[in-house]
Amino acid sequence: MGLVAVFAIARLALSTKAFTAGDGESSAVAALRGYLDAIIVAGLVALLLIVFVIRTFYISSISMIPTLAVGDVFLIDQLSYHLHQPQDGEIAVFAPPVPGQSDEFIKRVIGSPGDTIAISSGIVYRNGKPLAEPYENQPPAYDLEVRNYSIYVDGAALDRAQADIPPRGMWQAPNRVPRGFYFMLGDNRNYSDDSHVWGFAKQASFSGRAFMILWPHVKEL
Repeated sequence: MGLVAVFAIARLALSTKAFTAGDGESSAVAALRGYLDAIIVAGLVALLLIVFVIRTFYISSISMIPTLAVGDVFLIDQLSYHLHQPQDGEIAVFAPPVPGQSDEFIKRVIGSPGDTIAISSGIVYRNGKPLAEPYENQPPAYDLEVRNYSIYVDGAALDRAQADIPPRGMWQAPNRVPRGFYFMLGDNRNYSDDSHVWGFAKQASFSGRAFMILWPHVKEL
């Protein structure tokens, strides 16, 4: 039996007792019933949040070190991306961008639709400006550029059979992140399968935003 149901039964019992008890006892019962009402409401709200808005996610790889370590359990807000688009710098959870993978991915939003993205000498550039990235574990050991309707890593275009590179009609320009797609990187740049390996992530595949580490130490992201 759920905790909320237990409280509801207890409240019903107290209500019945209130009709048969004396005035002094009725006041005490009424006060207790008020506390139970508040607990029941809080329980229902928590249940709704857990079922429809918030869920947990377990980290099983090193791709987001140092922000998220193997074994960390964190909370995902599943409502955010129904209300607004992913924002640069957010940590997002999304479905695998290429076939053959089942586990959800978690990476950081680096480029949004319409942005130019380049990586040179270990520095990430968005719209021509270097990013300040205190969360980065180490500079990327590869060069990258979004150009000619593709993603080029160390001068070679990603294989479209292995990476999600949308057709030209979905691009605003040959050197900008296409409409409906995002450029994602792990914080542990050289040990992360991310957009430099499998291309762009579809906005429609995003399931939530990571906002708090729950275990082993509570920490906002």
